[in-house]
Amino acid sequence: MGVTFLVTVGLIGIVWTILTPILPVYLRIAISFLAFAFLGIIVQFFRVPHRTIRGDDHMVICPADGKVVVIERVYEPEFLKTECIQISIFMSPLNVHANYTPIGGKVVYQAYHPGSYLVAWHPKSSTENERTTMVIETADKQQVLVRQIAGALARRICFYPEKDSKVERGEEFGFIKFGSRVDVFLPIHATICVQIGDLVKNREHILAKLV
Repeated sequence: MGVTFLVTVGLIGIVWTILTPILPVYLRIAISFLAFAFLGIIVQFFRVPHRTIRGDDHMVICPADGKVVVIERVYEPEFLKTECIQISIFMSPLNVHANYTPIGGKVVYQAYHPGSYLVAWHPKSSTENERTTMVIETADKQQVLVRQIAGALARRICFYPEKDSKVERGEEFGFIKFGSRVDVFLPIHATICVQIGDLVKNREHILAKLV
């Protein structure tokens, strides 16, 4: 992930090397500063830190780095068609943007929806923005829905699992480029372990416990 961006930076570097001898000193310094800053942002954005998966199989782990911005009881109309507890995590451009499965099981539903690019914290972004939806069914038949939502800067959602495939808890399932949101819809009886405003990390923080 991020190879295209790194190759682009490399090509810019080659062009820069060719042009350096004919540019004024002040322009060389300014361009060098911008190039290193851009490279730093790209490396920061596409990093995948090593982390230990917390808890047991009945604990729903955080699928993304970011800030908890929504915890509410809602009706989920796309697949579950029942009342759930929705937890939403906003990912800023500085967060790790790889996404991980919150629970292990079988992918019983997967869909991609093209759409708009409202800011990720907008209430309508869950239904109007570009997004993917995945539903994982656990061994004891509990279902957890995970939704990747593109934000105002995001223009590409990557999603890996196929319908009917098996996924492990904490397995990387996708990536959203440049600012976005991940929604998790849990059974109404789940015990929530986070609060609005919490800063969470993928695989390390527990969102909820399933009975």
